[in-house]
Amino acid sequence: MRALKTARPDGWQDPAPSRLSYRLNRLWLTPLVRRFTRVGLPAMVLALSVGLYLQDAGRRGDLVSGFVSIKREIQDRPEFMVTLMRIDGASGPVAAGIRAMLPVQLPASSFRIDLETFRAAIAQIDAVAAVDLRIRPGGVLQVDVTERQPAILWRTASGRLEMLDALGHRVATLTAREARPDLPVIAGEGAEDRVQEALTLFAAARPLAPRLRGMVLIGERRWDLVLDRDQRVMLPEAGAVAALNRVIELDRAEDLLARDVAVVDMRNDYRPTIRLGAAAMATLRGEALDETKVNGQ
Repeated sequence: MRALKTARPDGWQDPAPSRLSYRLNRLWLTPLVRRFTRVGLPAMVLALSVGLYLQDAGRRGDLVSGFVSIKREIQDRPEFMVTLMRIDGASGPVAAGIRAMLPVQLPASSFRIDLETFRAAIAQIDAVAAVDLRIRPGGVLQVDVTERQPAILWRTASGRLEMLDALGHRVATLTAREARPDLPVIAGEGAEDRVQEALTLFAAARPLAPRLRGMVLIGERRWDLVLDRDQRVMLPEAGAVAALNRVIELDRAEDLLARDVAVVDMRNDYRPTIRLGAAAMATLRGEALDETKVNGQ
C-alpha cells in the first residue's frame, strides 16, 4: 500500500523552535542572567558613560565648582546663620576667653561651627567644670558654663598662688593673697593632691581661724598647722583631726596658744610636746641661773 504524500503549501514553517532559540530562552530564564541584564548591564553602561564624561579635567572642575557653589548657597541661607553668641554662667575673664576661642567670626553659617570641637576646647579651660553648647532659634549660639568654685589656695614651690577647687583641680592663678583672703592656704610638695584632707582640717580648726595662716604638708605624709607669731601645731600622720581637737581644748582650758609657745608637737599621741618660744626660754634660763646663784650662796 503506498503512503499518501501531503503537499505542503508554499511558505509553510515548522512551529518547533530552533536549537539556538531554545538555548537563548533557557538562558533568559536563569535568575543570574536576568538580574545582570536588568541591573548590571545598565549600571555598566551608566558607569562607562560617566567615566567617559569625567575623563576631561575641565568637565571635572566645572562639576566640582558647581557642587561647591550649590553647597555654599544652601549653607549661607539666613535660617542657617549664627549672628550672636550668648554665654551664661561664666565670669568675665572666662567669658572673654571663650569668645576669643570661637573658630569663626560672626555672623557665620552654623555649618562652619564644629560644636563638638568648640565644646572640647572650652572644656580645657581650668576654670570650667562643664559646658553645654547649642544653637537656639534666631541664630544664637548658646553657651552654658558651670565654673569650678575655688576652695583653697596652694602656694607652689616657686611661691606662686594657685586657686584649687574642692577636688584639687586648678581654677586660676592668683596674683595677690589679698585678692582672696577668704580662702585658706596650703603649701608643701604634694599638698595639691590632698585638698579634701586639708579642707577637713581647716574645718576642724575653725576656732583658730583668726590666727590661722595656713597648713604645710611635711614629707607628703602629715600636716603642720601654721599660726601667727610663727607658732606651729605639728599634727600626726594618722588621727590628725583628733589631735587638733585636743589642742583646741587645751587652748580653751589653759590658753595654751596665747602663751609664748613656738611648737605644739602632737605627732606622738601618748606624749605631746611643747617647745617654748625664745623669750620664754630666755626667761626660764634666767630664773634657773638666779636659783643656782641663790643656792650657791
